[in-house]
Amino acid sequence: MKASTFVYPWDVNGDPEAAARIASLGVQQVTLAAAYHSTRALTPRHPRHRIVTAEHAAVLYPTDGRWEGRELRPYTAGDWAPGDAFGEAAEALTGAGLEVHTWVVLAHNSRLGAEHPGTSVVNAYGDRYPWAPCIAQPATRAYLVDLAAEAAVRPGARGTELESLGWYGLQHLHAHDKTGGVPLGDAGMYLMALCFCAVCREGYGAQGLDADELAAAVRAALEPLWQGAPDDGGWAGVEKLLGEANAAATRAWRDETARTLQETAVAAVRAAAPEGFQILLHADPVTYHVGANPGVDPAHVLSVADGVVVPCAGGPGLLTPFAETRKDAEPRKDAEPRKGPEPRKDAVIAANFGVVSGMGGSPGTLAADVARARELGATEIRLYHAGLASDRDLEAVRPVLAGF
Repeated sequence: MKASTFVYPWDVNGDPEAAARIASLGVQQVTLAAAYHSTRALTPRHPRHRIVTAEHAAVLYPTDGRWEGRELRPYTAGDWAPGDAFGEAAEALTGAGLEVHTWVVLAHNSRLGAEHPGTSVVNAYGDRYPWAPCIAQPATRAYLVDLAAEAAVRPGARGTELESLGWYGLQHLHAHDKTGGVPLGDAGMYLMALCFCAVCREGYGAQGLDADELAAAVRAALEPLWQGAPDDGGWAGVEKLLGEANAAATRAWRDETARTLQETAVAAVRAAAPEGFQILLHADPVTYHVGANPGVDPAHVLSVADGVVVPCAGGPGLLTPFAETRKDAEPRKDAEPRKGPEPRKDAVIAANFGVVSGMGGSPGTLAADVARARELGATEIRLYHAGLASDRDLEAVRPVLAGF
């Protein structure tokens, strides 16, 4: 079972011991950020700094000529990752014997939304989500596809992991975030994620819905939640709040929009990549979920990409739909032919575990978590995050990885 850890270039660059230290954990691979959102990150072992503030979403390498004359284009990093920060870190990590894959964050970009507000998701109240580009808009889709191809296929990289390749919603922490006063569950979060930009309004129309009437229905459905009523959660909760027909029509529009973007982006990466380049998507098996691990249909995504990275912070249960889909792809005697897309028989199913105890991770239970993930069909693991973790956290990880 292969193990990889997430790393930022600023964890490595300027620290001559970083690459060897990461290799000593027992991982075989590093998933290194090439395009990333704004963040404030701890670097507890770096000889030159302890805090890195990435002020806006940026690519961590020099862009090429494909962006000339285009209004929507990636932003280069400031002094937190100057020049070819990715390339410098990748060279050091490869020199330490590690396989490097790119980590590419796509539909999550607050600066894009601030400078081009028309690109953002607009909820039923007319509020814009500047961190969330609307993936239905043609110009935004073209930007995301080209960004995926450029950022994924960096020199020396053997594969990529594409994060946020789908819808984003309300789930996003801002500085001094104050949005937790009303506990919205799955149903409320879905309703708050529905976009009403001009393109999405047309999309709902194609599904037989009047966008104004739908927005009013969403606001009416949310009103009891604002007043403290419990969110029933799940898709049944959405249908109860919005009505089955309305709910199904919104999901049809959003699912198709996400699927086609994923297909196009993966195809663009494949066209730019060398033979054998691995393409994984960060994914959740519930299609209406949004965020860094957007919802996907397991059969579809495993027919498009080489596999998935699945969040396991709440336990490894989300692995099961992907593992069952992969198992169903194996030839069986007297099996009925599959209808629809054919999943890859060798698809990667990577279980992503947090190992930073200060951020809610559980390095002390990693051995048990990995064992359970294996039982549920995981073929690889991911560790979040070697650069952010304390020395104590990393020491807890080492004996687990020694068996790999």
